[in-house]
Parts: sequence; C-alpha cells; structure tokens
Amino acid sequence: MVQTFDITDDEVGKKVVDADGEAVGMVTEVRHGTAYVDAEPGLKDKLMAKLGWEHTDEDAYPLQKSEIDAITDDEIRLRQM
Repeated sequence: MVQTFDITDDEVGKKVVDADGEAVGMVTEVRHGTAYVDAEPGLKDKLMAKLGWEHTDEDAYPLQKSEIDAITDDEIRLRQM
C-alpha cells in the first residue's frame, strides 16, 4: 500500500534527498498541496527524468506525492528509483 502525504507550507525550506540520502534540492514553495523543489546544481539528468523534471525556465520543479517515501521535521526522502 502506497502511503500518501499531506503537503503543507510546513515543508517549505526542507531539503529533499534521494533514497541514499543525497541532496536533490530544497522545497521553495507549496501550491495546492504540491511541493516545488529548487533542484541542486548538477543533479543528474537521469534522476531528473525519473522525477519528471524537464529542463524548463521554471525555478522550481513539482514533486509528485507518489515519489515521496517519508517526510520528517527536516527533510523529504524520495522512494528508491
């Protein structure tokens, strides 16, 4: 069973890490229950593609709830990809 998460403004400022604990980016805003992430410079294209983050002029990328494994007080951890 896939756990779902309620994304709130409390997530703004949290770092986003992959399943191995490597930094992916930081939540910069939440819109309509979706966290938007400012990606780390040099984030690998392969990981960005798996997250559905295309290179655009946007400053932040939407994080799909289905990609989230856990939310703590300090970070959002992504599922193993």
